[in-house]
Amino acid sequence: MPVLKPSVLAAAALAVLAVPALTGSGGATASPGAGSQASRPAYRSLTGTGPAVSAPGAPRAAAVAVNVQTIATGLSIPWDLTFTPAGAMIVTERAGRLLVKPRNGSLRPVAANLSDVYVNGEGGLLGIVVDPAFRANRLFYTCMDYRGTGTAPIDVRVIRWRLSLDLSSATRVGSPVVAGLPVSDGRHSGCRLRFDRDGKLRVATGDAAQGTNPQNLQSLGGKTLRVNADGTIPADNPFFALGGKARYVWTYGHRNVQGLAMRPGSRQVWTAEHGPDRDDEVNLLAKGGNYGWDPVPGYNERVPMTDLTKFPDARVAKWSSGFPTVATSGATFLDGAAWGRWRGALVVAELKGSAAMVLTLDAAGTVVRREQITALDGTFGRLRTVQLGPDGALYVTTSNGTADKILRVTPAG
Repeated sequence: MPVLKPSVLAAAALAVLAVPALTGSGGATASPGAGSQASRPAYRSLTGTGPAVSAPGAPRAAAVAVNVQTIATGLSIPWDLTFTPAGAMIVTERAGRLLVKPRNGSLRPVAANLSDVYVNGEGGLLGIVVDPAFRANRLFYTCMDYRGTGTAPIDVRVIRWRLSLDLSSATRVGSPVVAGLPVSDGRHSGCRLRFDRDGKLRVATGDAAQGTNPQNLQSLGGKTLRVNADGTIPADNPFFALGGKARYVWTYGHRNVQGLAMRPGSRQVWTAEHGPDRDDEVNLLAKGGNYGWDPVPGYNERVPMTDLTKFPDARVAKWSSGFPTVATSGATFLDGAAWGRWRGALVVAELKGSAAMVLTLDAAGTVVRREQITALDGTFGRLRTVQLGPDGALYVTTSNGTADKILRVTPAG
């Protein structure tokens, strides 16, 4: 399949924002010598004007006080969680297990056939999201590395499930919504799922640590995708006319997108993305946008995350970690008056940073303030997912491998 590299893209309606890119779920390792000091650009402190770029160690404003409650323990890398309209929480564990917590109950397993999940490194059972019409159809969706009946990985795919009325079991529905996302040994598998305000399913993918994938529109790796819930492809996707896999693509030139969040009251879609040993990013997606990752020849992790020399029209991150990275992961927006000045802010989990970063944005998406949820700083280890619950609380999963937890964070007072 030929590699398609559009040099000029139509101007997008939204400005691009970028969140620090994660260095991998299990620690995506950079190639030896990647990001040598001589090759690193200089970074300035976040000022709230112009491109919002700051080093992780830059001064941060004082945090809003919160209460932290542990609501589940004894887990192993809970990757993502979602909520039904009735308030039940559904959780994925990377090793290939589904769990559910009724609104007033405790976490328990969901019986489901997950025997074909490929689990290795960063690969396994990953993102999850409930269908917007769950009350009527009881559907939810997961993203997973797939091995079929063999032992080797085949691809990464999005599967549709129906949850039983008693929450005890889930069965697969129809064919995969999306299949054919590239896979290697599990490294850079992505994969987050969220529905936008128009009911389209957004899929955030990794590049499978294969250098040609991000800029190749006929590969689903290193992309964000936009698809209908039934697996059909919207004709207004930016590269639909190119045919093939390019029909799914909304944005390209990504390394490993780990966070995906919809901004309330807008059509803005935000991502958090892993960098190699520098430049985790937070990005605001623009239709058809190229985000500038092109690690060829081979898989050269010394190249810039956003290569403006090779791609002058590439979308620049609104926030970048600089050096070193913090391994940004899940992302969500806070909502509700109880959050005070954090209402409407973007929260991004940090794996390596063992923290949760709070970015306050203006209407256009410029980062105007960076803070931390200090009650989480270094207290619970690596943080994988942050997700706003229907009760207005922030739910957080840890990612330490054993004895992992789900936390409920609420504003103090």
